[in-house]
Amino acid sequence: MVRRIDVSGSGGVRLAAWEFADPPKRPCREGAGGPGPGAVLLLHGLMGRAAHWAETARWLSGRHRVVALDQRGHGRSERPADGPYTRDAYIADAQAAIEALDLAPAVLIGHAMGALTAWQLAARRPDLVRALVICDMRASALGAATQREWGEWFRSWPVPFATLADVRKWFAEGDPTLERPRPARGDYYAEIMAERADGWRPAFSRRQMLQARETYAHDAHWEELALVQCPALVVRGPDGELGRAEAQEMVRVLPRGTYAEVQDAGHLVHYDQPEGWRQAVEPFLEAALRA
Repeated sequence: MVRRIDVSGSGGVRLAAWEFADPPKRPCREGAGGPGPGAVLLLHGLMGRAAHWAETARWLSGRHRVVALDQRGHGRSERPADGPYTRDAYIADAQAAIEALDLAPAVLIGHAMGALTAWQLAARRPDLVRALVICDMRASALGAATQREWGEWFRSWPVPFATLADVRKWFAEGDPTLERPRPARGDYYAEIMAERADGWRPAFSRRQMLQARETYAHDAHWEELALVQCPALVVRGPDGELGRAEAQEMVRVLPRGTYAEVQDAGHLVHYDQPEGWRQAVEPFLEAALRA
């Protein structure tokens, strides 16, 4: 079972949170997150949505209270025309969700931009975060050139797509940025399209996505990473955006960091290799929550 819960985020922005399975009948202590299995908050990446975590939530919900958040500008959450789509806004939204849903101290599992939000919140509010999983997000600055590349990439999308099959095919095979076909990537992007009168288009504003990315692409985030006190797992795929050397340096900088690599995975680790992703994350959570 999945149920939607609306949460008021920073500045009153309406956020859609999705709770997977029934909440525990009896919390472990005061608050849903207490000792024992506790609560998990899942944070998708740029352009993503809470539904991207469905497979992960299925196995997590056997032991945890699991909530996935549609972040501002994404999924079923509000898309304010004027934003803000800043780091502070995304961090404050995640904090608001944890507090409103009584999840603290929560395990935060984030992909890409969602992982950055997770470790920045853990650095600022260690009382709210019990453990952290960082999936394919760099601590180094991405650079101005990447913003231009993203703008060009967005303009290359052949929208509108006539069918969802066309969406899957283009993002899995036709996208010129791909080095080789990735079927799971097609499924991922099919989840973020909406049907319009003329065909299938992104369910978000590409302009707003570039605004959101602009607020973290130019800066490095090593200092905040070093402030994360809880157990933290850095996960990457060999074909992802986070290189092995940088990932291992992130683990060194994290006071309680560990490393996992999921073979045959790219940037979308949890989509490319869901079983390998589970094998990386599940033992870490068991060890971290026993500590």
